Amino acid sequence: MHWIFYLLLLFLFLIILILCTKLTITVDIQHVEDNNHFKIKLRAWFGLIRYTIEIPLVKIDDDANLVVKQKQNVGKEKNNDSVAKGTEKVTPEESLHFMQDIREITQHIVGLHGIIRSFLKKVKVIKLEWHSQLGVGDAAHTGIITGAAWGIKGGVISLIGKYMKVKTTPYVTITPEFNQVCSRMKLECMFQFRIGQAIYAGIQFIKYWKGGRPKLKSKQFSTYTNQS
Repeated sequence: MHWIFYLLLLFLFLIILILCTKLTITVDIQHVEDNNHFKIKLRAWFGLIRYTIEIPLVKIDDDANLVVKQKQNVGKEKNNDSVAKGTEKVTPEESLHFMQDIREITQHIVGLHGIIRSFLKKVKVIKLEWHSQLGVGDAAHTGIITGAAWGIKGGVISLIGKYMKVKTTPYVTITPEFNQVCSRMKLECMFQFRIGQAIYAGIQFIKYWKGGRPKLKSKQFSTYTNQS
């Protein structure tokens, strides 16, 4: 019977080891004109476990078209007309239910945001480099675009610092090209968290999504929920 005890002890040790394991994720994004490169590297146990995900290069030419699918209702034209011309009375009770549903949905979103924010607070950013080269062929317009790009990058880095633990100094550059059309960007971000923290956040998310589903009473939201 001793081997069962040692086996359970070993199994418990492996679970604790996995939960305490730090997972390092490196996101590498490169953009050169119309070519884009996206790579994600996962590393654990000081590099003993490695996994790389590479997304193929994407090239979009000038003649590319965006196709938008439109939802079409299948049915008789007569029924559609009757629905369009129909009227519906909104009682004071229905108005009250509508306001309660708005409040319920708002609380649901806030609660979900709290779970995500709680997890992101445990994520450590250990490397952040973001380099760009911009140019539109005109010095004045290039200067305006460069200023806007600095504003965007500053806002993104501010959000990262607000929601995550930044353990390094971000290295950000923007090089304006005043005499040529240029669009290049390289972003490399490395962040780290424990697998147990991610599993706990995932359990909270699933539990909240199932148990904390908003209970809607008004006809407008109830119809939408049933259709979805």
